[in-house]
Amino acid sequence: MGELNGGQVIAKQLKAARIDTIFGVVAGPMIEVMAAAQVEGIRVVNCRHEVSAGFAASAYGWIKKQPGVMVVGSGPALTNAVTPLYVATASGMPLVCLGGSAASFQRGLGGFQETDQVAFATPGTKWSVQVDSAERIPEYVHLGLGRALAGRPGGVYLDFPGQLIGGARLPEERLRLREHSPRITAAFPDPAGVATIADMLAGAERPLILVGKGAGWADAGSALTRLVDLGIPFVASPMGRGTVPDDHPLCMNGARSAALAGADAVLMVGGRFNWIFQFGRGRRFAPGARLAHIDVEPSEFISAPDLEIGLTADAAVASEQLAAALSGRTLKSASTGWRDQLAADAAKNEGLIAGDMSSDQQPINHYRLLRELRDLLPRESTLTVDGELTMGVSRIVMQSYGARRILNAGTTGCMGTGLPYAIGAKLARPDEPAVALLGDYAFGAAAMEVETAARIGAKVVIVVANNQGIAGHSIQDRLFAPDAPPIAALLPAQYEKMVDMVGGFTRRVEHPADIRPALEAALAADRLALVHVMTDPKGSARGSTYLA
Repeated sequence: MGELNGGQVIAKQLKAARIDTIFGVVAGPMIEVMAAAQVEGIRVVNCRHEVSAGFAASAYGWIKKQPGVMVVGSGPALTNAVTPLYVATASGMPLVCLGGSAASFQRGLGGFQETDQVAFATPGTKWSVQVDSAERIPEYVHLGLGRALAGRPGGVYLDFPGQLIGGARLPEERLRLREHSPRITAAFPDPAGVATIADMLAGAERPLILVGKGAGWADAGSALTRLVDLGIPFVASPMGRGTVPDDHPLCMNGARSAALAGADAVLMVGGRFNWIFQFGRGRRFAPGARLAHIDVEPSEFISAPDLEIGLTADAAVASEQLAAALSGRTLKSASTGWRDQLAADAAKNEGLIAGDMSSDQQPINHYRLLRELRDLLPRESTLTVDGELTMGVSRIVMQSYGARRILNAGTTGCMGTGLPYAIGAKLARPDEPAVALLGDYAFGAAAMEVETAARIGAKVVIVVANNQGIAGHSIQDRLFAPDAPPIAALLPAQYEKMVDMVGGFTRRVEHPADIRPALEAALAADRLALVHVMTDPKGSARGSTYLA
């Protein structure tokens, strides 16, 4: 029997846990981890920046319903990783970061890149801990992977002092891998709580269901569809979209403001009453509206809104039981015209932007670009969206038809997620399209990851909507002096050259008639592709008021 270094032990435990892909940036003291992982048959994706590695890993884990794993070096490498850990935790996405740190016997002496990495990671994670011995590495990795998934998913940081990676030697006969994880049953709801919510929905004149991304994580789509099909309209959060397909006749995303303001009974399923839903109070919600909430995390029930009932449960199980409790009952809302009222409001709002979506103006209107993309994408596509104006318009125009098929800046509103999310999504679903819809500023935040995508064969289609600035020129024009140099405004750079340089397909589009042919060619290119569309710097999300 031989001896194993810490990197080999980590890789063997990841393999035992059926982790098939890790993301990171090659850096000491964790190079041995990446090398050993590759020997174990784990795909190793070396990114150009730790932030991107974390986002790509988060998307991969989110889509596959397993922990995304990233490996980073010491000091600045870990501080770079704090952002994706924070975003993952806030957005409920499972991410485990394995970070190397300065050797513990050098602590306090000014070791290379020495810093308190656990302290840096702790505020952005569910759990952050330093591994204390080579023999316990399998146990710590097992715990970290499990805690990232338990309850609401989130970020976990495991810190490995440098001497545990390359210097420590563990005799193979002392290796104790954790090869089994328990089957954890879904959290079942209290029957009395189910009955209470069922009565609330049945007796409401204007009931509404809000679908959060937690419902998508729980694969609650089938159960929620049965509940909605009883005649209850719904609105989805940005990353909850598609859990029940957006083209369901009772999807009222197009009448979101009217739905929130008019509902007298609101059920939140797997989401949060945070800023995305205006904290469940104020002018966005009807005075006196009854509010109920289903979530696996009971602390969410003590929040901003005056909640009537919180039901601690898995979203799929609770939705199934609610549908059963309401089956055969006549909903009061069936005779109030509530559904017809919202459908009419959605149709009116669609009409308000119909001209924009068919506009032949130059520079190209964002609505026209996104409508062309919406009409072309296959239903099974994964779409990642990034950029201030691009996200605003996409919420109005784009649609999603399956759980965990649309990713955007999420709860934290973090820019720079779009391209690495798309890379992770393409690796998770290699046989289905992955499209990154990005503003020019958002593309620039992670643009060098085009080299990563080309190197690893992630055939992402990137669509850059170039309005030459942050929110186009609106911030530059409104908030900076007339004679100020370009600050929020950006150069009309030739972004297609970024993908040219790595041998990908590119197309620059300036005329509306050329949008669809360029997108069709990019989707058919079977390689990394970028369509660079020159959009209106003065454009705005004019229709976004009804989705605010």
